[in-house]
Amino acid sequence: MAGERIPIMKMKTMRETLRERSLLTNFSEEHPYSLSQNATNDQNIIYHPLRNHKDFSYIGNINIGTPPQEFQVLFDTGSSGLWVPSIYCQSPSCYKHKSFVPCNSSTFKATNKIFNTNYSSVSIKGYLVYDTVRIGNLVSVAQPFGLSLKEFGFEDVPFDGILGLGYPRPTVTGASPIFDNLMKQGVFSEPVFAFYLSSQKENGSVVMFGGVNRDYYKGELNWVPVSQVGNWHINVDSISMNGTVVACKRGCQALLDTGTAFLRGPRGPVSKIQKFIHARPIGREVKGHSTGSLSGSPHKDQQSQPLSLFLLQHVVSCQSIGTLPPVVFTINGIDYPVPAEAYTQSLSGYCFSNFLVRPPRVNESETWVLGEVFLRLYFSVFDRGNNRIGLAPAV
Repeated sequence: MAGERIPIMKMKTMRETLRERSLLTNFSEEHPYSLSQNATNDQNIIYHPLRNHKDFSYIGNINIGTPPQEFQVLFDTGSSGLWVPSIYCQSPSCYKHKSFVPCNSSTFKATNKIFNTNYSSVSIKGYLVYDTVRIGNLVSVAQPFGLSLKEFGFEDVPFDGILGLGYPRPTVTGASPIFDNLMKQGVFSEPVFAFYLSSQKENGSVVMFGGVNRDYYKGELNWVPVSQVGNWHINVDSISMNGTVVACKRGCQALLDTGTAFLRGPRGPVSKIQKFIHARPIGREVKGHSTGSLSGSPHKDQQSQPLSLFLLQHVVSCQSIGTLPPVVFTINGIDYPVPAEAYTQSLSGYCFSNFLVRPPRVNESETWVLGEVFLRLYFSVFDRGNNRIGLAPAV
C-alpha cells in the first residue's frame, strides 16, 4: 500500500458508554491478542489497528511505562486528554479494568496537579503524571496523562481509558496531548492522522498517523476547514431528506467524533427527522425486554445486544427500512448521504433510529455530533497542519 503525502500550506458526552455488563462478558478471554503488536509502518505512515466492538466503540492497545504496561483505550477525536485507571483508584469501574502501577515503571514521574475530565454524564478525577507512552511503533517520551482515582459511569465500558486526539485544551489536564507531543518530537512526516472504521467486522479498522493511504477510500478527499481552531468542528450547509431541508436550515456546526456511536443533534431537528422516518418513542412492549442479551433480528444486525442500551432511541418499522430515504449532510457544497441501513440499528426483531438528542449547552448555536454511524461511511483525515478535515467515501 502506497502513502500519499499531504502538502503543508500555511480544523462526552462521553461517548455512548456501553452500560450493559452482558456486552463485556468474557471480552478479555475472547480477545487475548495484543493489538499493539500488530501495528505496522508503510513508508512515512504509521498504522495502528483498532478493534470494532459491536459497532459501538473502536478500541486500540497502547503501552505505558518502562517496562510497558498494556491498556485498551478508546481513540477519541472529541476529547484531548489521555487517562487510564490508577492502581489506587477505589471506584467500582477500576476493579473491572486494567490499572497502571506507577512503582513498576522506571520512567514514571508524579506531580501534585489535579486531573479532572467530564464527558457529559460521566467523569474522571485523578492526578497528572508523566511517563513513556507507546502507540504501536510511536513513542512519546515524558508524555503527560491522567491517572484516575475516581471514575463515575465507566463500570461497563469495554476499554480501560481514553486517548484524546482533539486540539489542546488547557482546562482538561494543563498538558500537551499525545499527538501534539509527538509532533514536537518530529516523528511525523505530516501532522495528520486518519481513521478507517470498519462496519460489523471486529478487525480491519485502523488509525494512521503521518499520512494518508488511498487504498482506504474512493475518489478524492474533500477538504473542509475547521470552523474554529481548537476543536474538530466544521460548518454544515444543511441536512436534508428527499430534497427537503429537515435540519440545519441556516447552516450549523458539527463535531466529527470517533468516540460517539450515534448521530446527535438538538431536540427540535432530531424530532423532525424522527417524524420524517415515522420513528416513535420506545413503548412498554419494548422496555419490557430491556434486560439481558437479545438476538435474532431479521434486520442487518445478527449479533446479540442488550436492548436497554437503546432505550433513549426511537423505534422504526423494520419493514420500512428499505423504503426510507437517506439523510444527506451537505458539507462545503458536497453531499454526504447516510442511508437508512446506516442510521438504523436492529435488535431482537426491533429496529431503532440512530439519531439521538444532544444535551443543549448555554448560548450554543445548532450543533451536531457526527459519530461512528457517519464515520464508518466516510474515511476521515484530521489535518492539524492546515486546520482542516478531509472526507471521502470509505472502501
